[in-house]
Amino acid sequence: MLQIFYDSQDFFLLKELEKQGPTKGVISQSIKDVLQSLVDDDLVFKDKIGTSVYFWSLPSRAVNQLSQTRSALESKLERAKKRRLELETRKEESTRGRENSSGREQALKQLKEAEAKSKALKDELARFADNDPAALEAMKSASKVMRDAANRWTDNIFSLQSWCANNFEHMREALAGLYKEIGIPEEFDYLETEE
Repeated sequence: MLQIFYDSQDFFLLKELEKQGPTKGVISQSIKDVLQSLVDDDLVFKDKIGTSVYFWSLPSRAVNQLSQTRSALESKLERAKKRRLELETRKEESTRGRENSSGREQALKQLKEAEAKSKALKDELARFADNDPAALEAMKSASKVMRDAANRWTDNIFSLQSWCANNFEHMREALAGLYKEIGIPEEFDYLETEE
């Protein structure tokens, strides 16, 4: 398909390309798809002029495009080579002083022992966390806040009961049944404060 453009170095309409395509071995039903893929790859250009759509491709443009692609790939290769060299240098620097020796092996053994001891101490500390004075004080503080909130809601419920009883006297018995139905027990009362 590109050969049609390169041979004539001219502009073509789609109809003209559909006529010339089979002469170059392109199946006539696939000419439009092949042409679109060439346009998508920037090997063929198209432009709409008035109501017509023209297609063209010049060999010099393809050569320029290929040379630009080549130079971009070469610069990418150079950057990759520099990066590889840099990484190899950093690897050598990082392994310097870490050569296997009896002193290093002994230090690594001591490090593992210290890490194991640290883990055991942390586990033991976690077991005693329930008796931590700061944790107990935080739980006391949190329980006071929760008790105050529960008493506030209890007060709200008693206020609602009072309002309903005053405004709907004939429904006192029905309200008592409703309280049992929604789970309010008869001994429902404020929580006592702890000193």
